[in-house]
Amino acid sequence: MTDSQSAPSKSEGKLETIVVSERDGGQRLDRWFRQHYPDVSQGYLQKLLRTGQVRVDGKRVEAKERVDVGAQIRIPKIVRLPKKENPVLQAAMKAAGAPKEDRDAIEKMILYEDDKVLVLNKPFGLAVQGGTGTRHHIDGMLAGMADRFGDRPRLVHRLDRDTTGVLLVAKTRDAAAKLGKTFQSRSAAKTYWALVNGVPKPPQGKIEAALVKGTNAAGEDRVRKAEPGEQDLAMHATTHYSTIDRVAHKVAWVSLKPVTGRQHQLRAHMAMIGHPIVGDPKYQDGLHEGRSVLADAGVDGQLHLHARRLILPHPDGVKKIDVTAPLPPHMKLTWEMLGLDENKFEERSEPDTADDTASGRIASPQRHKTIARAPRPKLHKTRPAPAPRGRR
Repeated sequence: MTDSQSAPSKSEGKLETIVVSERDGGQRLDRWFRQHYPDVSQGYLQKLLRTGQVRVDGKRVEAKERVDVGAQIRIPKIVRLPKKENPVLQAAMKAAGAPKEDRDAIEKMILYEDDKVLVLNKPFGLAVQGGTGTRHHIDGMLAGMADRFGDRPRLVHRLDRDTTGVLLVAKTRDAAAKLGKTFQSRSAAKTYWALVNGVPKPPQGKIEAALVKGTNAAGEDRVRKAEPGEQDLAMHATTHYSTIDRVAHKVAWVSLKPVTGRQHQLRAHMAMIGHPIVGDPKYQDGLHEGRSVLADAGVDGQLHLHARRLILPHPDGVKKIDVTAPLPPHMKLTWEMLGLDENKFEERSEPDTADDTASGRIASPQRHKTIARAPRPKLHKTRPAPAPRGRR
């Protein structure tokens, strides 16, 4: 064995200590494990670290920590045996992985998959990442499926808990780095659909309003428009909007194309121009006329914001990712109740390339192709037609 290879320094029955070689020094612990013990899943490694069965220099560590040359990694015996000869390891990893219901849920979300990327259709009410009081989330579900994907999948961007639709996930570290740069350079074209209170005037436009993080009266996270003197805290934010259709003057179906990707950007921007998104109490100050009308019509009170489509270069540098997510059940029901048809317009309203969104070249509503519309429910009282006038 050469000096460049990690080698066992001592064995104590069920435990073995491995000394990190010069070749392996400086890399993350979980990557070191994948190289030396490929049969150990990410989920099971996390369990070994949490319980202290795997330690570095006698200390508890996290999977993301880097190991130095000469560091001593303590490995339990169960890890050192080949998986096919080790039914105990197989059972332990199965128990440490994602529950069957989580695995089934992720499989049902998949809109597109190849060897580098995974595109999910995120449902309503499921958090993307963990936080205070949030234990069940997509990131955690994916972490327990490293055995299914060959590595621990990595989130490329985020969606709010109650926002539905397209969510991009990288299946390798290299893909995550390349896709991250694509989002940072604003080369990803993102299209959202929303139902908003009232009808925007003009029907299409650009919202440029810097945002500042804060909290509301209930202590919940929210953002607001930056005030003069808050330049150091303000985050530049730009959103293009276009009205696709409307129901009387009460509500409108809009297409939203964010150039930047700030927290709650679309929700805050639409509220700023007086047209908060239906089902978003956090950014609806006071009762909007449309809310009471929609409630009387039986429209669901859930957030009506959906990540409809995502277009961006594939990390392989050749293909293009172009994925569209169908409306979630609650929005589909609302569309049917209001006589809106999600297939009514051609997708020509979407940008042909990612650069169209980044540069602000957004198609006008006139480019939509109109198809016969379904009868609409009346959301307002109609006035009788005036009697015909005689000639003067």
